[in-house]
Amino acid sequence: MEIITTHLHADFDSLASMVAAHKLYPEAIMVFSGSQERNVRDYLAHTQLPHEFQRLKNIDIAEITKLIIVDTRQQNRLGRFADCLVNDGLVVHIYDHHPRAPGDLSSAYEVVENVGSTTTIFVEIFQEKKIVLTEEEATLMAMAIHEDTGSFTFDTTTPRDLEALAWLLRQGAQVTPVAQFISMELSSRDLGILNEMINTASTYTIHGVDIVIARISLPEYIDEFALLVRKFMVMENLNALFAIASMGERVYLIGRSRVPEVNAGKIAMEFGGGGHASAASSTIKDMTLIEADEKLIVLLHKYVHPIRLAKDLMSSPVISVGPDVSIEQANTMLTRYSITVLPVLDKKKVLGIISRRVVEKAIYHGLGNFPVSDYMSTDFVALAPEATLAEIQEVIIGNRQRFIPVVEGQRIKGVITRTDLISVLVDDPAHNSSISLSKTSSPAIERNRNLNALMVNCLSAEMITLLRTIGEVAQVHKYSAYAVGGFVRDLLRHTANMDLDVVVEGDGIDFAKHLAIQLDGTVRAHEKFNTAVVKLKNGFRIDVATARLEYYEYPAAMPTVELSSIKLDLYRRDFTINALAIHLNSDKFGIMVDFFNCQNDIRDRQIRVLHNLSFVEDPTRIFRAIRFEQRLGFSLGKLTERLMKKAIKMDMYGRFTGGRFFHELQWILSEENPLPAIYRMDKLKLLGFLDKSILLNQRLKDILRETHRTVAWYKLLYLDEPFSQWQVFIMALTVQLSAKKVVAFFEKFSVPERYKVSLVKNKVAVSKIEKVLLKRFLDIEPGDSGKSTATAFKTPDPAKITAKGPPLKISEVYWLLKGLSTEALLFLMAVMEEKSGKKAVSLYVTNLRDEKTFLHGHDLREMGYKQGPKYAKILNHLLEAKLDGIVGSRQEEVDFVRKYYPLAER
Repeated sequence: MEIITTHLHADFDSLASMVAAHKLYPEAIMVFSGSQERNVRDYLAHTQLPHEFQRLKNIDIAEITKLIIVDTRQQNRLGRFADCLVNDGLVVHIYDHHPRAPGDLSSAYEVVENVGSTTTIFVEIFQEKKIVLTEEEATLMAMAIHEDTGSFTFDTTTPRDLEALAWLLRQGAQVTPVAQFISMELSSRDLGILNEMINTASTYTIHGVDIVIARISLPEYIDEFALLVRKFMVMENLNALFAIASMGERVYLIGRSRVPEVNAGKIAMEFGGGGHASAASSTIKDMTLIEADEKLIVLLHKYVHPIRLAKDLMSSPVISVGPDVSIEQANTMLTRYSITVLPVLDKKKVLGIISRRVVEKAIYHGLGNFPVSDYMSTDFVALAPEATLAEIQEVIIGNRQRFIPVVEGQRIKGVITRTDLISVLVDDPAHNSSISLSKTSSPAIERNRNLNALMVNCLSAEMITLLRTIGEVAQVHKYSAYAVGGFVRDLLRHTANMDLDVVVEGDGIDFAKHLAIQLDGTVRAHEKFNTAVVKLKNGFRIDVATARLEYYEYPAAMPTVELSSIKLDLYRRDFTINALAIHLNSDKFGIMVDFFNCQNDIRDRQIRVLHNLSFVEDPTRIFRAIRFEQRLGFSLGKLTERLMKKAIKMDMYGRFTGGRFFHELQWILSEENPLPAIYRMDKLKLLGFLDKSILLNQRLKDILRETHRTVAWYKLLYLDEPFSQWQVFIMALTVQLSAKKVVAFFEKFSVPERYKVSLVKNKVAVSKIEKVLLKRFLDIEPGDSGKSTATAFKTPDPAKITAKGPPLKISEVYWLLKGLSTEALLFLMAVMEEKSGKKAVSLYVTNLRDEKTFLHGHDLREMGYKQGPKYAKILNHLLEAKLDGIVGSRQEEVDFVRKYYPLAER
């Protein structure tokens, strides 16, 4: 079987080249390796070509004996046809116009020419062989040359392309279809997408070349994305444009360049795609939009900026020690030359490296006489003299290796230190952006739009005044201050959020002290994390943090924190919707900072992570994602949900215990309605992480539903007594666990001792009281609320009591429930299945627990009773009588006391 095919997402050059190849291989079958661009599909739908295309699913890959590949040489762009490359005796013929690149296929027969279109190559073959074309074939090939040369405006255009088109016109090619299918009209949706791309684009100046990067998130794949990129470039007259789009579950890159300094094909190849210097594309796998954006910026600096090599940066000759030199001697050398690392050499071969920190610790432990070979590090990366600056950065920044030996063969030629790299980056402003998260872009207006009008509409005058004061303090003390996170997210949702988080570029604690003086507040600082809380006299809190970068030493580790800029600070955050900031300084007050197109996700109601290892580094984000999803009514992005499920499947969250996880659970259970989040956790099989005995069966669902109803009922009472909602729900969620397992649960998640003791005590007490109420409950009917307590809560008529045992008096209800916390009372109401039991607890909460007698201790003293323990007995008995309706006034209480406690001694 002979097959003619091309690359995935076939364009007109691919289609025309396949048809042209069929003229040379008439026995071969034409098969697309995958989908086609929209204008190609439209053309095929409206044009009757005298050539038949087979469907890929009808082809037996194992039967292919000859593969004719056109318009590509990249194996990873052949789709399923890449599988046939291992067929025994397979013959491969290649026709392509793209420059050679790593990963290119090679064959015994290939025709590769440096022209603007692969179709041009076939036209020249036809001319040589005097092959005649039909009008339809000539027209298709003319369209292909027009498209791949940008109608002869791309710098890859050659005179041969123009000569090929002239020959096609003489063969009868028509120009009308070129205007119809190559220059397509835009729909209103396309115009909206194009407008958003223009508004959210950023311009980067790299080595004097302006390069525009556009980023956009779309719910599904659109075929005309490449066309929109082309329109953007023409409308704005750009020299270089790269567009990154998140469409559905994939991220796509389109690159266009008109200048030789920017090779779009090289950039696309780094993402697994291909193309030529002027136009290229790639389907990016296993990356978020933000990760692709950051990688693109790094690649642009790698390929656009003149390459600096390791041999240009290294220091030589090398100060080193031999393997037998003692630790003490190495320490002397480190001090003498004021260096921090020494390579250990044996005849100029690098055996290892030893740092000042290791040397000093070894001496501290009395190991100064031991040879350095005993404690040197052999786990390091060495580079060749021809290594690029990007490779050097990867080792020093990516691998956190401060010292790089430069070796040729096995012999050391020089060394590069972190200081050497920093010096290069600082001294070369054009290269500062090669550190992928630094601030060198010039975002368009929309990405930094002014939110002052929105703030006036959504925030109180007091809040705006406070924000301006924060900015003025920052300005005076030469700091940059930003409102960040949920405050900004909810502002864009036109919702006020009173949790104010401020990030400061500089010393956050010092700034907080100045702010507290200005606002006449107090400061509580956390030196370890460079954070502080400013508390105002009205109780309002302002959380202040120093801009910081978090990195994780291993999956599920506690984060290590370093100082950084606002962009790094935002990049470390959990989701894009929380990675926004607003300038508070006077000169930029109200200007939004959006490095990662977070606005789009808020608009689309999507929760997305900023990078693919987000859940691996911090599994608690799984539970945070669930909380935001349910609270905001958003949905998880497809890639984010896939990454979450993968982390769950790997039991990544199971490696993490302690207070940080429990804090997330507290937040979930403190939501207005935690039930949807709990159900979502169960669907994702996360409840088993809390405890394998927690099963969301119908009984637990009923208890959780009743807990939600009970909590809502209590909130509507507007009582002065505060309570912790999460404690009620945690008791409900663990209702199936024994007291022993509950203790183990709390210890697993490092629940503070004060909570652990009270929660276990409450659960045990509720369990006992529930049993009593189940045995002896009564149908309490409180009567008219307008009556006094004495008449309103009389003992029910025995005929109306439904009980399994002797009925409870109201006073017995009082003594049974007295001492229970509000949380325990609400939990008891939730677990009680009998309506009468619920009414008993409800009665206690609303009336009984605050009931007092008219008489007090001083009244008893005036009546002649001696002060002592008997007072408590008398007053308790008197309270019982009042609760049971026996007494209802002060005089009745006096009479009751004299009757049951006569003063015999008088």
